[in-house]
Amino acid sequence: MNADGETDILLTGATGFVGTAVLRELVERGAGPRVRALARRPLPARASEAGVTTWRGDLRDPASLTGAGAGITTVLHLASQVGGDPALCTAVNEQGTARLLEEAGTARTLYLSTCAVYRDGVHRGEREPVGGSGLETGPASPTSRSRLAAERLVLAAGGAVLRPHLIFGPGDRHVVPTLVRWARAVPAWAAGGSARTSLVAVADLAAVIAVLALTPGLAAAGDVFQVADPVPVPMRELITKVCSLLDVPVPVEDLPWEEHRALTRAALPALTDHQYSLLTQDHWYESSRIWARTGVSPGPGFATRLAEAAGWYRESLGARKT
Repeated sequence: MNADGETDILLTGATGFVGTAVLRELVERGAGPRVRALARRPLPARASEAGVTTWRGDLRDPASLTGAGAGITTVLHLASQVGGDPALCTAVNEQGTARLLEEAGTARTLYLSTCAVYRDGVHRGEREPVGGSGLETGPASPTSRSRLAAERLVLAAGGAVLRPHLIFGPGDRHVVPTLVRWARAVPAWAAGGSARTSLVAVADLAAVIAVLALTPGLAAAGDVFQVADPVPVPMRELITKVCSLLDVPVPVEDLPWEEHRALTRAALPALTDHQYSLLTQDHWYESSRIWARTGVSPGPGFATRLAEAAGWYRESLGARKT
């Protein structure tokens, strides 16, 4: 509990990919009794045993949120609807955030967003937008448009925003699974696989969020932080390591971008042009500010973190153990 012996942190998305890691980090730091988790499903037994309380609620149901913010001084808003019906994205990400902020009152809010709120294009080491400068926003998907709308609500209320790019590690259902499907369906490199990307391990992202939650004042009103490993990873290295880890044949052939895109459209029609650009063009971001501000180490690097998650990926993707 806090100095007054009260629960003071409200955590949304506690049973999701990032939320699970953040909840674990808070518990390991001894903050379990300070946490009230807004959730629709039961929490892991370890969290409950560590003193975390559950508030059964849904961001789409205003009545279920009534009282959730009582005594709260910090909101960690990690819940998001990713994909699916655009109306559902709006209901959860934008309208749900508005309801949460109303319930939270004057509590400081930290919102987990995404670098996908930026306008698509080649991104090479750009810093966070400051004073109107930097990358322009212009999300390509309903998910990211609704998350940008949520960002604006949080910032207008004096909160702060985190923007990771690609998050991987135990619980990842998007990044590595997509790379595996792509490598199997189109076993060739797009223009040599030279595009570089920003990644962050979910454990390192969780450490950042926990420190911001437990240290008032680190994130000022209106702060926007990009969160990534400082070293961008070439897609060729990323895919090679993923394939090697999960017993998937490593691509050998090198194809021009246009030919590779045509093959991908035929093999994976659900992969949008925006998603394809994330895999074949530079998308990496300067992120030294968040590591310096929090004093958190950015971790041992992509290769080590991927190896640590090997067991989870093998089990979840059905790969053979080696």
